Amino acid sequence: MVRVRFAPSPTGPLHMGGVRTALYNYLFARQKNGTFILRIEDTDRSRFVEGAEEYIMESLDWCGIKVDEGVREGGKSGPYRQSERKELYGKYAEELLKKGSAYIAFDTPDELEELRRSYEKKGNTFMYNARIRDRLNNSLSLQKHEVQKMIGEGVPYVIRFKMPHNEDIEMDDMIRGHIMVNSSTLDDKILFKSDGMPTYHLANVVDDHLMEISHVIRGVEWLPSLPLHYMLYHAFGWDKPSFAHLPLLLKPTGNGKLSKRDGDKLGFPVFPLYWPHGDKARGYREDGYLPGAFVNMLALLGWNPGTEKEIFSMDELIKEFSIERVGKSGARFDAGKAKWFNHQYMQLQNLDDVSTEYIHLVKGKGYDISMDKSRRLVDMVRERVSFVHELWEQTDFFFEAPSSYDEKAVKKRWKENSPALMEELRSVLEGLDSFGSEETEKEVKEWINKNEYGMGAVMNAFRLLIVGEMRGPHLFDIITFIGKEETLRRIDRGLEMLT
Repeated sequence: MVRVRFAPSPTGPLHMGGVRTALYNYLFARQKNGTFILRIEDTDRSRFVEGAEEYIMESLDWCGIKVDEGVREGGKSGPYRQSERKELYGKYAEELLKKGSAYIAFDTPDELEELRRSYEKKGNTFMYNARIRDRLNNSLSLQKHEVQKMIGEGVPYVIRFKMPHNEDIEMDDMIRGHIMVNSSTLDDKILFKSDGMPTYHLANVVDDHLMEISHVIRGVEWLPSLPLHYMLYHAFGWDKPSFAHLPLLLKPTGNGKLSKRDGDKLGFPVFPLYWPHGDKARGYREDGYLPGAFVNMLALLGWNPGTEKEIFSMDELIKEFSIERVGKSGARFDAGKAKWFNHQYMQLQNLDDVSTEYIHLVKGKGYDISMDKSRRLVDMVRERVSFVHELWEQTDFFFEAPSSYDEKAVKKRWKENSPALMEELRSVLEGLDSFGSEETEKEVKEWINKNEYGMGAVMNAFRLLIVGEMRGPHLFDIITFIGKEETLRRIDRGLEMLT
């Protein structure tokens, strides 16, 4: 039975790379009719940030990534916060000590720092490993009674994993294939800290085992930890899950991991939602991105469907996704492509949904509009925008007559005979009984053709008077919407200001 987990630490806002990890786990679980678990790994209390846990859950909710078991949802393997499971880990650390797979180390931070400096002076790197551990202050070098005495006196200690000396560790990764590492290149990682809390490595492996995780799908930054995790499973005598390490999300230049600094510098968010605490950060939701577009974009940053298709619903992603088509190399983020995805989703979104958002947008500008008129306007200009907030830039002139006229447009489009043409056009429009778009266009074009005025000479000057610039949808749709009275008023005002 497939059981996967997303296990973030609540140390700040959830990076979009973390959202992608959650998404890939979710897609894999849904495709296999499995279970998606959210586990909060908060054992490092020094880095805990208030509000981060809630942010993680809200981000997943916004993306449509539904949690099956977790802090809110409960489940058979709870509790789902590691801080609430801390009584478990000491038992497993003791088990490793009894098996001889771990040992107690009394070395102080100052002693270890001094060793590091002495190694660095000689151009070497200090590693607490099989080559040196028998000469350091731990239960491997001390007599048993000395160890018990120190523990009894309350001397602080940690529990380290006893990595075997010069042993080839062979591992398999669903994305990267077969991997082999010699244990002589690894250090003896701390599993249990002096404050009574486990480190990530012990808690992670214990929880994955107890929660019956079948597949560990996580970021490539955890690949160096894979040998230790393999050895921990071996030491406990537990079956290992399958592992898959996802590629990095790269800067737009392709050089290095995508960071908040890149977003700040180049003007795009790297977090799903706005982060209001401390070093505030923009969010895709608040920037106007649709959740489906954000998810679609993320899915294709590292995964290749094997076809030219780029637009996927969540159900389609679940059907098509496969770990085998996730690449090994980093995926370069493209802010322009992110906007392109949102543009596509804007066109696909239900017209009523967009129209409802547009009504709120217009109300914020101080105007009221009916649902029917909102639909008409959105339908006219939607293909021109990528975000709902851009709709106002495309429709402001429907509500506000121009107070000034674009200088370049005036210089290029407002000719010597334009005032006379516009006076005559005004008479034509004033004499119309019907002011529907098609009927008005027919009458005006017949008048232009009959007098051989030239379509461009009339229509460019006309648009300038109505809009103030050379922009906007079909001009006859605009004047039908604003009505005959407002159209004539704008012509009069424009003639007064430009003549």
